[in-house]
Amino acid sequence: MEMSIVQIVLVAVLVALMHVFNVWVLSPRSLRAKLQSQGIRGPSPHFYFGNIPQIKSIFLQLQSAPTTHVKDKEEDASTSHAWPSTLFPHIQKWIKQYGPSYLFSTGTIQWLMVADLDMVKEVIMYTSLNLGKPDYLSRDLGPLLGQGILSSSGQLWAHQRKIIAPELYLDKVKAMVNQIVESTNVTLRSWETRLESEGAVAEIKIDEDLRSLSADIIARACFGSNYIEGKEIFSKLRDLQRLLTKIYAYAGLPGYRYLPIKSNRQIWRLEKEINSKISKLITHRQEEAREQDLLQMILDGAKNCDGSDGLLSDSTSRNRFMIDNCKNIFFAGHETTAITASWCLMLLASHQDWQDRARAEVLEVCGQVAPDASMLRSLKTLNMVIQETLRLYPPSIFVVRRALEDVNIKGIVIPKGINIQIPVLVLQQDPQLWGPDAHKFNPERFANGVLGACKFPQAYIPFGTGPRVCVGQHLAMTELKVILSLILSKFRFSLSPSYRHSPAFHLVIEPAHGVLLKMTRI
Repeated sequence: MEMSIVQIVLVAVLVALMHVFNVWVLSPRSLRAKLQSQGIRGPSPHFYFGNIPQIKSIFLQLQSAPTTHVKDKEEDASTSHAWPSTLFPHIQKWIKQYGPSYLFSTGTIQWLMVADLDMVKEVIMYTSLNLGKPDYLSRDLGPLLGQGILSSSGQLWAHQRKIIAPELYLDKVKAMVNQIVESTNVTLRSWETRLESEGAVAEIKIDEDLRSLSADIIARACFGSNYIEGKEIFSKLRDLQRLLTKIYAYAGLPGYRYLPIKSNRQIWRLEKEINSKISKLITHRQEEAREQDLLQMILDGAKNCDGSDGLLSDSTSRNRFMIDNCKNIFFAGHETTAITASWCLMLLASHQDWQDRARAEVLEVCGQVAPDASMLRSLKTLNMVIQETLRLYPPSIFVVRRALEDVNIKGIVIPKGINIQIPVLVLQQDPQLWGPDAHKFNPERFANGVLGACKFPQAYIPFGTGPRVCVGQHLAMTELKVILSLILSKFRFSLSPSYRHSPAFHLVIEPAHGVLLKMTRI
């Protein structure tokens, strides 16, 4: 009897070791070999860590190298926008070394970097469900994204998009303009109060105010009369985002997210608290009268989904569906808009000529009244400013996909299990595509739209494009136009001498030290 137990234990250990060896060594090696046989190369990975050590080493070498700033007549070196080469130096280094498409890995995740423009176009326009989202999004970033619309694949994603996208079509967003105006005016009145108390000029750190404003807007759109309870979730999501940023570099390391280290314990606690708060909101809605908002659409979508295909066949999966999509909308709907608004104001504060042009247009189109949907269409200069801001500081710096089956992209067979990464941050500042001023703020390049701005329009994808284009892009653009037009009509602003330009990666690119503006009333 004892021998049989020992044998069972030994067999179990052997099976476990074989599984580990397959996951850590054989499977990654096989995937890489299939692409290497087609002429795609890349840096040699380390066991377990993949290329994470090289990525860190390249970054640290850049940080420790002496820097020389040359003053440019048109752009102060202290506010350089060429952050991709400083935050992600390995990408351009490896593109130069291995070509526009190369292999690398983070832990056991095998990546195909795609910067070849023809391949980029095919990937982003690929309509088959055989290209989905990488599973690390719902695994390593699961506390924030779960299996929501940002991270899911296949029929589940198709069902989510069918529910959520129609609620964010342009005609629905137009009906939100008055509410966006009301929310924005509350924030601006608080700035006016500060100016009255501090004198003619006040230094205002705008980041948190814009986050609160964006949270208010998306909470009202999501939760209707329960928006105040919805807003309470945002601060916890922000804390969760910061923590996940710290472990993002280790996504793909087997077992890392299960280690009971301090950051993981904090993540587990926050995830539980956020899920509990969202569940309470859902329960309240189910007990109350229906409202025509995003929450109701998500609830209806979970209830009406055909369980026969295995998507939402039980109450647990339906509840998960509702919670995950609420978190996805919170994160994508408020964080990215608030940060883009901050970058816009920073750029306009740095370029008074464009600030004056944009303000003159707002006053000409809107006069002394708040903008409505028809006025927003006429704000061409402001639209150019927003487009250029999104080019320099895109909300999503990578487009990522995963081959769920073998797929053929421009003659390259990408095997099932390979993850694809398109470096939006590099494409949108490539001088070969945008001209010698690619790293500079020049909204004029968009005077004739994206087609006139770039030699390859698929290189401009701040909201993605194709079948997985961001469903919230119309709401984001409308919010930005309303917020910026109201600020321009009421205030003049310049960068505070205390402002420190330091773009940082916190799942999105944001100002590490905030944006501090000197503001005066008009």
